Amino acid sequence: MEKPMAFPTAGAELKYLLVVSDYARSLSFYRNVLGASLVRQISDVLCLLSLGGSEIMLTVGGGPTQDKPTVTFASPTDPDTVISELVMRVPDCQAAYEVLRSRGAEFLTPPVDWGYEVRAFLRDPDGHLLEISQSG
Repeated sequence: MEKPMAFPTAGAELKYLLVVSDYARSLSFYRNVLGASLVRQISDVLCLLSLGGSEIMLTVGGGPTQDKPTVTFASPTDPDTVISELVMRVPDCQAAYEVLRSRGAEFLTPPVDWGYEVRAFLRDPDGHLLEISQSG
């Protein structure tokens, strides 16, 4: 097996950026429903959150900038068409489901046991698909 190449610089970190339509509503959801903690408020429409040992950035949509001259950021327009998904591994999917529901999360279905994993899906206020899953 071929050894994978290392990232070109040491100390690289991976963060996930979500473009949201209502910054305050989404910040509230990620903090008060999912339990994320605010690491840094970068601007009035951009922040860094810590969730389960990973970091998520929230920002609003916007047009091109000098460093991305042809790119426009936009939140999802159709919650039933998914191009990415945030997966959160949990030790007990049913327990996490109950806690998140009690905080206002709306799931597509209760957790489903597939034998190899138990999982349930929910959406954030903008329709980003989120998954909680437990190894089977």
